[in-house]
Amino acid sequence: MTIPRTPAVAVVGLGYVGLPTALALHESGARTTGLDVSAERLGTIASGEPDLVEADRERLSRARGDTGFTLTTDQSSITEADAVIICVPTPLDEHLGPELSPLRAACRAVVEQARLGQVLILTSTSFVGTTRQLLAEPLAERGFTVGEDVFVAFSPERIDPGHPEHTQRATPRVVGGSTWRCAEKARAVLELLTPSLHVVSSAEAAELTKLYENSFRAVNIALANEFAGICGTLSLDPVEVTKAAATKPYGFMPFYPGPGVGGHCIPCDPQYLLWQLRAARVTAPLVDKAMTLIADRPRHVVTRALETLSAAGRGLAGARVVVIGVSYKPGVADLRESSALEIITGLLALGAKVDYHDPMVGHVLLRGGRVLENVPEPHGAEWDLALVHTVHPGYDYDWVRQCPIVLDATYTFTAAPGRALV
Repeated sequence: MTIPRTPAVAVVGLGYVGLPTALALHESGARTTGLDVSAERLGTIASGEPDLVEADRERLSRARGDTGFTLTTDQSSITEADAVIICVPTPLDEHLGPELSPLRAACRAVVEQARLGQVLILTSTSFVGTTRQLLAEPLAERGFTVGEDVFVAFSPERIDPGHPEHTQRATPRVVGGSTWRCAEKARAVLELLTPSLHVVSSAEAAELTKLYENSFRAVNIALANEFAGICGTLSLDPVEVTKAAATKPYGFMPFYPGPGVGGHCIPCDPQYLLWQLRAARVTAPLVDKAMTLIADRPRHVVTRALETLSAAGRGLAGARVVVIGVSYKPGVADLRESSALEIITGLLALGAKVDYHDPMVGHVLLRGGRVLENVPEPHGAEWDLALVHTVHPGYDYDWVRQCPIVLDATYTFTAAPGRALV
């Protein structure tokens, strides 16, 4: 099968990756069907209210009502597509192992609805061999010859929420197929999203590429946090030092310290690799240590809050603390794996009275079911300590100058005099 000039593409899963992917496909001219198991999610999209960067909001506005863009919970719509792109979440369970229930269900539906000539592309991050286990082998059990009857590939997503300059079109994609012909068929589909495709020898090579990308980031973030502590010991600014090192045009890439990491990629993806290696009784001590340090970072921030207040002559118990920004990164309302939630929980456990201000997040649900509501118009004098976690662009934080003590976990917040650093 040759991919039609205006193909029908089904996107399975319309979350932080799937929805921007579906909108980009529609904009490229593909007849696009967005499939999600959540009718509530589809309702949010249909109303134009999902959390999207401005460019994707504009794409959604153009797509709504267009007959070439449909939303459905009906899995039978998969059969009508020339190509299917799977974009469902792959979180961790309580033991830091893969929680693959959503992915298994999505792949099962795709396999059940698959027809001759389809191109099936998995983009969800998982362990090496997932594409083979969840797509290629079940399709073979159905009687399909992969590479002749249907075409299976893996191409890891590269979505960067909150950074509109990192568009899908401008970001190269890696793709690996179950066969070389599978890779070429997938390439023809993915060229609708970006002209820059790097084809690797197998789906497994593409799967490991994604795990390497985010393990690299985890290791370097752990190092950046460690260097921030070194700079603190030597009374130096870690951001100044990092920017200076980054002037070297080779052999260095800047990573900056912070209160912790969030989102799906860095807290989760390297754990998929470590889980698979443990099963093979193989160690990856550098990645393992980096993930431990990253997990400990929010507790370190809580400790610094305690130390900062103690240095000012009061304890954390009973102290009024406002956390500035609770999403995991600037410019988004995404709370997935946000270190702010663990920091708030830690502060509460030590007796602090905690509020938060985040103009993009109306409320947060903490472990144990406790709900905190955003303080929409804060006044700095109301709190004993302001802890800066996430600063969104385009909002006024001048009120922070009124706070008696400011603990800056971003290392970049300069709107308050006499700030302390994590």
